[in-house]
Order: sequence, then C-alpha cells, then structure tokens
Amino acid sequence: MKVGLIAGEASGDLLGAGLIRAIRERIPDATFEGVAGQAMIEEGCDTWADADELAVFGLLEPLTHIPRLLRLRRSLAKRWILSPPDVFVGIDAPDFNLGLEKKLRKAGIRTAHYVSPSVWVWRAGRIETVRKAADRVLCILPFEKQIYDDKGIDAVFVGHPKATTLPTDIDIHSVRELLDIESGPVVAMLPGSRMGEVSRIGPVLVCACAMLAGQHKDLHFVTPVASSNLRSLIEAQISEAGIADRFRLIDGDSIEAMSAADVVMLASGTAALESALLGKPTVAAYAIGRLSGVIARLIGLNNKYFTIPNLIVDEPLIPEFIQEDMKAESLAQSVWELLEDPARREEISRRFATLREELALGADERAADAVIELAQ
Repeated sequence: MKVGLIAGEASGDLLGAGLIRAIRERIPDATFEGVAGQAMIEEGCDTWADADELAVFGLLEPLTHIPRLLRLRRSLAKRWILSPPDVFVGIDAPDFNLGLEKKLRKAGIRTAHYVSPSVWVWRAGRIETVRKAADRVLCILPFEKQIYDDKGIDAVFVGHPKATTLPTDIDIHSVRELLDIESGPVVAMLPGSRMGEVSRIGPVLVCACAMLAGQHKDLHFVTPVASSNLRSLIEAQISEAGIADRFRLIDGDSIEAMSAADVVMLASGTAALESALLGKPTVAAYAIGRLSGVIARLIGLNNKYFTIPNLIVDEPLIPEFIQEDMKAESLAQSVWELLEDPARREEISRRFATLREELALGADERAADAVIELAQ
C-alpha cells in the first residue's frame, strides 16, 4: 500500500509519524511519501518537501507566501495524479491540504483529512469545502464527529495521541532537580514556537513574569525554546525585563518544562492541550496582528472559548486573554491567584485527568485503521 502524506508544522509531523508507525505494524511493506518533518522522516517517509514550508502565521501575514505555496501544491498534485497513492492523508494545514485533497479526489484518489479544521470556531462554511475534499475526516476532539455526522460527512473520532503518550505520574521534584531549579514555586512560560508568536506575545508574558517575580522572591520560571533561532529573541526579552536570573531556558522540551511547573502561562495553541493533559493549571494568551484580528471578526470568528480544553469541557478551566485583553497585569493576576490557591489547582488537575481519559483512545492505531479501511 502506498500512502501520500502532507503534514504542516511540528504537531502535524508528530501525528504523521504515529500514523506511519501504526500502519506499518499492520502492513509492513506499506510505503509513504510527501511533505514531512523529521519525525516522519525517521519513520521512513520519502520526503519531497519539508513540513516547515507550510508553517505560516496569522491572516494577512501568510499572503506573501501564497505564490510559493500554490506552486508547491500544483507540483504535488501533478506528481500524485501521475503516480497515484492508494490513499492520501492531509494532516492539519487545511488551507493548503483541502485544496490539494479536492484535486486528488477529483482524480479518483481516496482522501482523508486528519485533524478537523476549526469549523466550530470560525469560517463554518469550510465544512462544505471539507465535504468536497475528503472522503473521511479523522477527528481528534470528541465534539467534532457530531458536527460532521449532522452534515452527512464520514468522520471518525480517533482521540488525541498525546493523551496516551504523555506521562501520567510526574515526580515534580525530580524534574526540578534535573533542571537545576531551586526550591520555591515554579511557573512555566511558553511564548510560542514561531517567530511571529514570540515577537508579539513574548514581551507581554515576560512582563507578567516580571510582575510575579516582584511579588514573590522565591518564584522561578522555566521556558522551553522551541527552536534555536528563537533563543536570542527570548533571552533579549527576559534580559530587558531584568529577570534573567529567575529563568531557566531549556532547548525544545516543553513537556519537561511544564512538568516542573505549579502553573503554566502560555501562548494558546497545542501547548494548552498538552498542559491540560499533564494536569497543570494553565493561563493562556493569544494575539494576532490588529488588522488580522479585525478581519477575523468580520469573516465570522464565532467562539465561546479559544483553548481546546475549554472547548471540550465547555467551561473556562483555563483563563483566556485574547487580543486587546492580553495584558500583562491580567495575566500576572490570574497566575498569582492560582499560585495562592492550592485547592483550586487540585480541582483543575482533577478535571483535566477526566479530560485525558476521554481523549486517550489510542489515536495512532484508530487513525491507521480508518486510513487502511478507506484505502481498501
């Protein structure tokens, strides 16, 4: 069996790697090709382009990349139409993958879209695009399947891989000792994984950390640096705030950083779900460019919550500070309230444990079964 794959960014790369591994367990001679990151390459995917090429941020900001992305999509469509896979799986990156899936499906190639676009947040009309593009949608959130069922679109809820793979019994003291963090409360600060995020959100989070540091002389911070090109920017932000002596920067490992924390403060995204799955009380912030934010509202941004855990439980377990509400004072106050309320932290952790059980279904294996069935 030949599988075509396109993953967008690091999170899609990890999903793709798990899918490849699970398919190979069932069909050892299966082959894989397409756009992949390092994790998929290590699992044996023949790579035609790097997943980072699809990593764009915001609404207006990606416009400069459109010509390059359209050329890449045309090239991939032509290549697969000439030499069809048994099934194509577009992993996340809906603005890129859905258009490609539509072309491939029209050419008779079976298509699956792994990770539903956020039709429940904004651009609800995209569900009709999904109908035309994908023979099957693989959903990682429990409420998504019902949305597609109501529209008569084939969808399978597979759960979330990280609900199965992330550690469940964390020895917080051992993690802190490993990271050489002194005694006292710890806040993990995650400003994002892309330059645009860190440039826009990082200064606000760092300012909140400075306020917290002024309130508690024994408070420490740990920050994972998602890629080497972000380190100098994060170091400069921390240094400018005058709190470099309170910070421990580690390369890459966001799970280790969050595991060491009493409270996590982060840029809303995949990390918010990871933090919840680790049982960590969390405060989230997010902002896109001002004009992009205006456009988002005009074209149908319509959601009660932004972070995935809040959306699933339909309750603001994670305080959210979005766009003009993303102020250092508000973030610092919310984190401080959690630090000062152990009972509230314990209750949030308990609720997050229930959420984890709901998502821990063996997503890699369920996704592999759904893809193989579609191919056959």
